[in-house]
Amino acid sequence: MDSLLASSSSLVSPASSSSTSSPAPTTKPLLLATLSFPRSAPQKRFSTSVLGNMNSSAKTTATTGEAKEVKLWGGRFEESVTDAVEKFTESISFDKALYKHDIMGSRAHASMLAHQGLISASDRDKILKGLDEIEAKIEVGNFVWRTDREDVHMNIEAELIDMIGEPAKKLHTARSRNDQVLTDFRLWCRDAIDQIVASIKHLQVAMLSLAKKNEGLIIPGYTHLQRAQPVLLPHLLLAYVEQLERDAGRLMDCRARLNFSPLGACALAGTGLPIDRFMTSDALGFTAPLRNSIDAVSDRDFVLEFLSANSITAIHLSRLGEEWVLWASEEFGFLTPSDSVSTGSSIMPQKKNPDPMELVRGKSARVVGDLVALLVLCKGLPHAYNRDLQEDKEPVFDSVRTIIGMLEVSAEFAQNVTFNRERIEKALPAGYLDATTLADYLVKKGIPFRTSHDLVGKSVALCVSKKCQLQDLSLDDLRSISPAFDEDVYEYLGVENAVKKFGSYGSTGSECVANQLDYWLAKLGIYKN
Repeated sequence: MDSLLASSSSLVSPASSSSTSSPAPTTKPLLLATLSFPRSAPQKRFSTSVLGNMNSSAKTTATTGEAKEVKLWGGRFEESVTDAVEKFTESISFDKALYKHDIMGSRAHASMLAHQGLISASDRDKILKGLDEIEAKIEVGNFVWRTDREDVHMNIEAELIDMIGEPAKKLHTARSRNDQVLTDFRLWCRDAIDQIVASIKHLQVAMLSLAKKNEGLIIPGYTHLQRAQPVLLPHLLLAYVEQLERDAGRLMDCRARLNFSPLGACALAGTGLPIDRFMTSDALGFTAPLRNSIDAVSDRDFVLEFLSANSITAIHLSRLGEEWVLWASEEFGFLTPSDSVSTGSSIMPQKKNPDPMELVRGKSARVVGDLVALLVLCKGLPHAYNRDLQEDKEPVFDSVRTIIGMLEVSAEFAQNVTFNRERIEKALPAGYLDATTLADYLVKKGIPFRTSHDLVGKSVALCVSKKCQLQDLSLDDLRSISPAFDEDVYEYLGVENAVKKFGSYGSTGSECVANQLDYWLAKLGIYKN
């Protein structure tokens, strides 16, 4: 049978990237004997698209000790800013990640200006050609990012002026850096969400593969970290698949809300020039322009929502990491990671540590911290734009980079673990996991549940005194507690029988779990041979 394509090539949307980005990490195929999958052409991973843009090798130069050029906004100023101020206020060191989206927005803006008669078609064509050349220079690493030009917008505009002269000076007509940066940022976040959702699906496929390979394996289910009831391992693994689906849904909901265009809101009040904001919105794939120009440039709720969704995903991954770290311990021994996803100790030669999942657990703190940083940043800001909001980029970039890494390594780990059936089976008898099923048996005999609960509790106490399991009690033992017990009681005792008795929708019963697996095979676009 075909193997499961771990990289899930159909999951990741293609995105352009700098040719100097780090190579995408390789992944091993998910081996699954019973499944085959639709094929599609290989596509680039996230590390070579949006994240790759963060690490462009194009040079960034400071201008300390050199003659500073006059700022594009410097007409009313008689002095240049000091080196300390320039260094403190620059953002080009990180916001150059937005270059592709900045150029995309400028293309749409220039085309609209020409359509509205605010610039000539000839000037538009020169601007578009210049922007193409600048983008090409950036992508091959030949563009010099200058700190005296402050940010990605001014670097690109100033370079365009150097290249084509006067026509480039018309590009900023009816536009401010306030609406420009929000346009770039919304476009970037939109692409980032698409990439995160693709990585979520990749992990879902890995977890589904693991569930399918371990069909029928019963494990102890826990509440309060105490043994509770027997469950099928696939049922537990599919719980994470369900949670990840909601994570993806939150991100897509966020994407829908952020997909509105601020372009043309200008500094805060809009413009008296005859622009067409609907034209630029359509050109950039937005749903519509934002209705209120002050709201368009001042609010960052779309970023807060994005980082909140990332944080919830990170918490789910952290819980998975915690569970698997526990299961890989000698105390549990339920799970063994392969050498390829484990590390050793510098002093203890016998150690084999599940470090990737420990770091997944740990890095969740970064993602949550990025959200808290943005919440505090936005607290108490007056309308409309304030320079504080320059600080919104780095936490977002960090959150995206971190959550993508967490998702990718979790999928990698899932592809390289085995569950120790013998150890699990030996551990199953402890904990009286069939006690609740026995209470259900008494309910079916017409005994009120609270009474049944009490009778089973007494049965467990008897087992404790006799140092045996419920299924080891004789019928006389059970009848000494309640005459309702009969020969058919043994059909309910033992973990295998207990699992068979589950039948409610969404339960851990074998038929229910089989239906859940079939649902997810179809949902994730996987099909059986």
